[in-house]
Amino acid sequence: MTVSDMLLAVCMFLVAALYTTVGHAGASGYLALMGLFGVAPDVMRPTALVLNIVVSSFTVWRFWRAGLFRWRVLWPFLIGAIPMGFVGGAMVLPTHIYRPVVGIVLFIAAARFLWPKLFPAAPEVRDPPILLAVVCGGAIGLLSGLTGTGGGIFLSPLLLVLGWSQVRIASGVAALFIWFVSLAGLLGNISSVNALPSELPVYLGAVLAGAVIGTAHGTGRLSTTGVLKALGLVLIVAGFKLVGFY
Repeated sequence: MTVSDMLLAVCMFLVAALYTTVGHAGASGYLALMGLFGVAPDVMRPTALVLNIVVSSFTVWRFWRAGLFRWRVLWPFLIGAIPMGFVGGAMVLPTHIYRPVVGIVLFIAAARFLWPKLFPAAPEVRDPPILLAVVCGGAIGLLSGLTGTGGGIFLSPLLLVLGWSQVRIASGVAALFIWFVSLAGLLGNISSVNALPSELPVYLGAVLAGAVIGTAHGTGRLSTTGVLKALGLVLIVAGFKLVGFY
């Protein structure tokens, strides 16, 4: 293992610690880091999905134990997201298309962290309409499968802006949504696991350690606003790199 690999593992640890404070598993952050470290696109997607599955498993357990979850909010989204995540995972985009698409996803994630007021919580909370949630879940699942993300960066703002969940409940819902969609995306292109890097066990240990720390803060009351803004800047830099601006 090279120094670069070790540095990437440390950065993944930090990303996992930050993302799990809000119930996310960190796929967009892992993709950003791998893009910055020059990892091949065919390695990026399956690696991000495997890391997502492991991190979201632990995150779900922590948020569930804390009572921060509502099944009624989640299941309509899963009806659409699981099959479309599988479809998206089965589609392999050419590198010249995949990199810009992932770059755009990173910009969206960055906006979520840098300008949270763009996604203000609605004053009243109500359960999402089932049909609309199924459609939204399908769209999120397809994009997630295509890019190798879990969809939490799209689901959480949607739940808050439309008043379909309270803030901390949205984090718990997003965690289990990410687990299902990441697994569906990986199963959609199971042969992609052949591209997993030999350093994967080290990366898994790093992100799991980060998740232990992040979920401890996420289920409590610690404010991570400043650190998440710094993460947003990293996502922007990586996004520009992937879309080919430098």
